[in-house]
Amino acid sequence: MPTYEYKCQKCGHAFSEFQRIVDPPIKDCPECKRKDCVEQIISGGSGLIFKGSGFYETDYKRKSSGGGGNPSGSGSTKSSDTKKD
Repeated sequence: MPTYEYKCQKCGHAFSEFQRIVDPPIKDCPECKRKDCVEQIISGGSGLIFKGSGFYETDYKRKSSGGGGNPSGSGSTKSSDTKKD
């Protein structure tokens, strides 16, 4: 669920609200209690933040390109060049 930012046009109160996408936008100011004076602010959003003990720094690191474990089979060893009859 996204967090939407709002600002009251009358009193200038700015706030954010955690809402579902299908929820209607807020129109009434919670600070000054006026009706139909709140406007939704378009923001750039925020990045994805992983919190908790289930995420590790090594989970998303790239594997080194030289060495075994290359799933594509394009390693540095050439078995056809080393085979002699």
